[in-house]
Amino acid sequence: MTSHERIAAAIAHQTPDRIPVHDSPWASTIARWRQEGLPEETSPAEFFGWDTWRRVHVDLSPRYPVELLEETEEYVISTTAWGETSRRWTHRASVPEFLDFRIKDRDSWAEARERMDTAEDRVPWEMLEANWQAWRDEGSFIEYSIWGPGYDVWGNRVVGTERFLMALVTDPDWCREMQVFAAERAVHFGDLMLERGYDFDGIRIPDDLGYRNGLLISPATFDATIRPAHEILCDWARERGKIRWLHSCGNVMALMPRLIEIGWQVLNPLEIKAGMDPFALKEQYGDVLTLEGGIDVRTMLDLGEMEREVAAKIPVLREGGGYIYHSDHSVPDNVSFENYCHLMELVRQYGAY
Repeated sequence: MTSHERIAAAIAHQTPDRIPVHDSPWASTIARWRQEGLPEETSPAEFFGWDTWRRVHVDLSPRYPVELLEETEEYVISTTAWGETSRRWTHRASVPEFLDFRIKDRDSWAEARERMDTAEDRVPWEMLEANWQAWRDEGSFIEYSIWGPGYDVWGNRVVGTERFLMALVTDPDWCREMQVFAAERAVHFGDLMLERGYDFDGIRIPDDLGYRNGLLISPATFDATIRPAHEILCDWARERGKIRWLHSCGNVMALMPRLIEIGWQVLNPLEIKAGMDPFALKEQYGDVLTLEGGIDVRTMLDLGEMEREVAAKIPVLREGGGYIYHSDHSVPDNVSFENYCHLMELVRQYGAY
């Protein structure tokens, strides 16, 4: 089967030849693996034979100037097109340190909104023209990856976590307006690509709604401010026959009934260390939800623990389709190349139908 056929079958709760497989190692992890045997010119995806996803991104940002403000041996401070100023560390993998934001209130949002126009050059037409047919011919799964709507993007990257959390209480209408506007822009550009013949198989958004102990915001707050944007995206994709894919780190068990109602079909990454329970999700929602992830990266440090993890989970989660292999977040750089190679052998063994 091609990657497209395998992924589509799993999501349709059919039984492909094997479970689809891919993963997300840190850049520092890949650097370690190259020192331990991963060939220099070969990506992990190529080396391990992961299924091929091809992703299309459009620019939904206000297009603020991107500037390098400071650079040292340890870090780089720069701005982004979304107006974020952040510090990124040079020699270690971590979440950036967010220092400042351009969008801070209704007035600055009004300015940003004017900048978030529908200019056609926000779609990477040249890239699509050069690659789209080859993606189809190779049997890849093509995904419209939407970075814009959602609590995660606005809370962490656009407005700032503390400011956005306060605004969810003091001015929820403003928060909802930003979410809905971004979602409407996303579907506008999605329709533009479809009209010009650049079809895709599904949509995906990143929206981390949980942390280690539960939700970052209450279900009621989610309903009032974030859910409308999710519904715009899912309704639009459903009407066009596209798969709906949600990435949400942390523990989002309490939101699951809502996420199913909204129409999300695939959930990633099922973060075990945060309290996600893939067995409960399979039992309760396995007929409508595809699970992607749930393999605890902490077990990858010990071969015995790793085999017990894979042997206990994959045979249950793959039953009747509806499962895609992925780590429960991303692969950190304390995982050796040797251990990860053994993990892939186990996934091939237990993931075959």
